[in-house]
This record gives sequence, structure tokens and C-alpha cells, in this order.
Amino acid sequence: MIVSLTGRLMEKTPDSAVVSCAGVGYLAAIPSTTAGALPAVGEECTLYTCLNITENDISLFGFADRESQSMFRLLTSVSGVGPKAGLAILSVLSPERIALAIASGDHKAFKAASGVGPKLAQRLVLELKDKVGRSFAGGLSAGAVSATQAAPAGGMAQAAAALTALGYTGSEAAEALAPLDPALPVQELVRLALRGIGQKKR
Repeated sequence: MIVSLTGRLMEKTPDSAVVSCAGVGYLAAIPSTTAGALPAVGEECTLYTCLNITENDISLFGFADRESQSMFRLLTSVSGVGPKAGLAILSVLSPERIALAIASGDHKAFKAASGVGPKLAQRLVLELKDKVGRSFAGGLSAGAVSATQAAPAGGMAQAAAALTALGYTGSEAAEALAPLDPALPVQELVRLALRGIGQKKR
């Protein structure tokens, strides 16, 4: 399993990138958001990847960050959502926005992606909301629960659900959200929590 590539960026288009690692060029399909996040051709970069093997094809998909990689895996776990649809969704929605849409039942958000119709959008929310809910139910501290109850419109709860949808545990989400102001908008809570988690892992 190839989970990441670090090397020199040889080629870059809106939907693909070639990274040279130890003399081997790896072609990866990417969402347009990743293309915008990559450095100039010739510079070193890291792609977080998912390898897809089928009967007739072996394909590599690359992302600028671990959150997008995790979200791609989550999206493509849904029946009827292939890699192409997963890339299309991540080309128009950030992982945070996708997680919030799942947590809040906003299936219309997914219709902005090319090739995602109303039925598929509804299926995404229906199939993934349970996964988000199960993650959210496990491991929140008492302090996080009280903070959630105090948050306007359940903002802290939605932020925690978004973080667990990205693959973090309930305790990790609670710890990252604990020092933040619950009055902040949900997207800002998620952004600051992700930054805090990233700094802690360095």
C-alpha cells in the first residue's frame, strides 16, 4: 500500500500530478484543490495517497493533506461513489465542509460536485451520518459535553462531529475544541482545532 509520496514535482495539471521519488515518477489523480496547494514544478512536495486496485486498473490518488486523504476514503466507502466522484466532491468542498454537511444532513452541498445528482447526494448523507454519529458518541469528555450544550446552535457539537468524520477520535476532538470559544462559527472551530492538532503532532 502506498500511503504517501515525497519527492520532486515533475508535472502538475488541474487533475493530476507526477512526483519523482528515488528516480521513479508516480502519476496520481488529484482534486483541483490539491493542484492549487502544490508547489511549483521542480520543487519538493508530499502527496498523501490512496491506491485503488481493480480487475482492470491500478490507480493512485493524491491529496495535499491527511484530512483530504481520510475524507476521500470515507466518501468512496459509500455504495455508488467511485474515485472519480470522490475527487469531484473534494474539488469543490473542503474536508471540513464535507464533514459539516454530513453531520447536519445537508445533502444539497454535494450537488455542487460534477456528476453527483440528488439521489447520490442523499445517499452520501444517509450512509455517512451514522458513521459520524458513532464516532461522535464514543469518548467525549464531560467538559466537552458541557461545552457542547453551551454552544450556540450546537456549534461545538457540529465541530466535534466534523473532526470525527475526518478520522479523529472523540477524545482528540474534545481536547482540540476545549480551549476554543464556543461562540465562534463552526467552520472556524474546525479550522482552529485542526491547526491545534497539527501543531501537537509536530
